Amino acid sequence: VVAQGRNVSVNGAAVPEGRPYLHKGLGVTWPGDWVAVASSLGVRVAWDGHLAVTVTVEPELRGGTWGLCGTYTDDPSGEFHTPGATPSPLGDTPRAPTLPVSPDDFMLPDGDIAAIAATFGNAWKVP
Repeated sequence: VVAQGRNVSVNGAAVPEGRPYLHKGLGVTWPGDWVAVASSLGVRVAWDGHLAVTVTVEPELRGGTWGLCGTYTDDPSGEFHTPGATPSPLGDTPRAPTLPVSPDDFMLPDGDIAAIAATFGNAWKVP
C-alpha cells in the first residue's frame, strides 16, 4: 500500500478516493479526512494525508510486535532489547537520537538496530 496525500494505491492499482476497498484481507476506508488501511492480521494504520499517523493492533498481537511501534508489552524494560532479548547498544552511542524514543524504535527488518534515523527509514522503503 502506498499513500501520497489522499492518493492510495495497492499493488500499483489506484484506489479511488472515498470508495472502500477490500481484497485478500486488506481494506482501505476513508474515515473523514483520514485514510485507513486495515489487514486481516490485526493491524490498522490511519493517516491524515499530511503528518499524523496512528497504528493500532489487536490485543492478540501483544508481545508480538517490534520496530518502530515497539514491543507492545507495556513493559518499558523490553523497549531496550532486540528480538533475541539482547540489550541494545543504541542508547550508549553518541549518534543515538535525542528525542524521547526507545532504541528498538530503530529496529531494522533484519533485527539489527540502526544508529541513524536515515538508515532506519531507508531500510523500510517499499519499492
